[in-house]
Parts: sequence; C-alpha cells; structure tokens
Amino acid sequence: MNPILSRNSFFVKEHVGMFKAANNFDIFNPENQEMIMTCREEKLGFFTKMLRFTDYKRMTPFNIEIKTVSGEKVLTIKRGVSFFLSTVEVFDENDNLLGKFKQKFFSIGGKFDVIDSTENILCTLKGKWTSWDFKFSKGEMEFAHVSKKWAGIGKELFTSADNYMLTIDEKVTADNPMRVLILAAVMCIDMVLKE
Repeated sequence: MNPILSRNSFFVKEHVGMFKAANNFDIFNPENQEMIMTCREEKLGFFTKMLRFTDYKRMTPFNIEIKTVSGEKVLTIKRGVSFFLSTVEVFDENDNLLGKFKQKFFSIGGKFDVIDSTENILCTLKGKWTSWDFKFSKGEMEFAHVSKKWAGIGKELFTSADNYMLTIDEKVTADNPMRVLILAAVMCIDMVLKE
C-alpha cells in the first residue's frame, strides 16, 4: 500500500467540463492545498464515450487509475457493463484484487457494501437521500465520512463538477487496507449511486 494513503483527510476535486465523458479528479492535501494524487479514466472507448451523453450513462463500464503526482500507480477501479446493480472491483498498484463494492437493492440515498478479496463485508457506504453526505460504517462504528463541498452556486449550476471531502477516522490504522477501498469508493459514488 502506498504510504500516501496513510493520511486521514483528502480533498477530491472533479475536473470542470460542460461536455466531458471521462471521470477525472485531482486529490489534494486539505491542510496545504497541495495536489497529492490524480484520478483519471484514460482507457475510455469510443462507444462508452457516446453512451456517457445518454440515459444509459449509469450502465457504462469504467476503468479508473489513481496515481501519485509523480506517476506511481496507487490503485485501479474497474466495472464492466452494469444493467441493474453495480459490482465494482478494486486492484492495488500491482493489479492484485483488493476488494469489491456491491450495490444494494432498494436503498434510499444510495448504499453499497465494501467487501474484501475473500468476500467479507468490511463496512457499508450509505448516503442520505436529502443531501450529499455519506458514511462508511459497520454497526455503530463509523470508519470514514464523505461530504460535498460546494464551490459556489454559479459554478455548480453550469458545470457538472463536484468537490468532496473524505475524512477517515483515526481508528483505521495507517496500514489498514480498508483505506484503499474507502478512497476507491469515494471515486465511485457519482458513477454508481448519483448519476
């Protein structure tokens, strides 16, 4: 696991664009506003690009890589075509399967299970239907929280760009592989639950 993932807070900024097919984000250290990682969807096929501008957008596959600013791969997030409920796979920097996200049926506000590579449920990502607010928890224990940071009403109205703050609880140790899955899940919230 890349040591950059030992941090407890990440600011995720979506790239602004009126007509963009790819999902691209920059990830910052919120304490000093330094960019620390990039999240890019570079392997986007022609037909997938076309479908991203239709009502079938939520069904399209994706292959996203998160890298350090110097270009070291941190993780990869993949999903095939999704007809009903999504299953997303997360791979480490060496392309070893770390875990999956399985979307829950009939959840208000959005919900999916975060599962390790041996199919154990580590936690559940659950959102509120009234706001853009998500928690990673298991039972009463909360592991992380994601909230939307508004960039101003004008910008939000005329672009599809979103900004998010991810805060991982200190009880999730710096070397815990759950950190990789939590960061990967944040990149998938829009594509799996909100689009």
